[in-house]
Amino acid sequence: MKHEPLFEIFLQATPGLEVVLRDEAIAMGFRKAKATAGGVRFRGRWSDVWRANLMLRGASRVLVRIAGFQAMHLTQLEKLAGEVPWARYLRSDVPVRVEVSTRQSKIYHAGAAQERVERALTACGFSVDQEAEVSVRLRIEENQCVVSLDTSGELLHKRGYKAAIGKAPMRETLAALFLRAAGFDGKEPVLDPMCGSGTFVIEAAEMAMGLAPGRARSFAFEKLATFDAEAWGEIVSKTVSNKAENAYFGSDRNTGGIEAAEANAERAGVSDCTRFSVGSVSDLQRPEGPAGLVIANPPYGTRIGDRRGLQALHGALGKTLKERFGGWRVAIVTTEESLARATGLPFQLPGPPVAHGGLKVRLYQTNPL
Repeated sequence: MKHEPLFEIFLQATPGLEVVLRDEAIAMGFRKAKATAGGVRFRGRWSDVWRANLMLRGASRVLVRIAGFQAMHLTQLEKLAGEVPWARYLRSDVPVRVEVSTRQSKIYHAGAAQERVERALTACGFSVDQEAEVSVRLRIEENQCVVSLDTSGELLHKRGYKAAIGKAPMRETLAALFLRAAGFDGKEPVLDPMCGSGTFVIEAAEMAMGLAPGRARSFAFEKLATFDAEAWGEIVSKTVSNKAENAYFGSDRNTGGIEAAEANAERAGVSDCTRFSVGSVSDLQRPEGPAGLVIANPPYGTRIGDRRGLQALHGALGKTLKERFGGWRVAIVTTEESLARATGLPFQLPGPPVAHGGLKVRLYQTNPL
């Protein structure tokens, strides 16, 4: 495997957080990773693809780019698609599905392009099924075609433990990137005063313990011709679990949310270092021990309910934190600067806009209070 040629690997990221994912990739040993629109790219081997799926907390998908060419019309697309060395990557006994996007190209009809690629695959001896786990992706932009394989299957935020979710849940991948953007490195306590089903708390605990985020799920790459079960087993066997040095706290006034968070933490294997309680932000007490990070994804008016009371809610949060959390840093995710200002907390300039739930949110952070 060490002598196989390098190829391009692309990590999909939530737009706005590409640089944060790049930093995670570099920290994970993927050298020369570069941030680009929509993700991070680097060159590697299949062992890197497998490890990226297993270990990276912030990537949404891991794509392998297998071909590129120019196509000006559908007949040319079908011909060139037929010349892709599919047998190097795909198994004849595993069906595939085709997904196409096109932009500013002479081939403008994605459905027609999809049909031509499917025909090319069928002619090469592969079966097509739109419900298949293995996905061939064709992106046509300015007449340039890039063919990729989705090696992840289900989106990587589906860690395999979160059976219970609350209202307006945050994806685990997004929570992990926001934690990293807020400076969390696994060596300090974290508290989420509006934790819902516990995503921030559980991600922080897993990061502190060094748990592989993909440890409880399967991946599409296991059904590719390039898969080596023995080599994969060696990678999995090298993953570790450390004892967390701190505790990770979540509270919420919704009893159902706390019950869901506790159940999720149990399934994730982090219940020993997580603490959940029912209570309002005004009831919040500083945990014993060192200062750490308070991080929250408070409700915004366009997300849950109406806007009445949101200013008061944010004001109560800020008052409690200023009075009881000296030395702690604060980070909140919100759609509106006015809500961040309502806390009265000394936030720095916000981070870039990030797509979340059909909205654009930003991360607001303070220095230690």
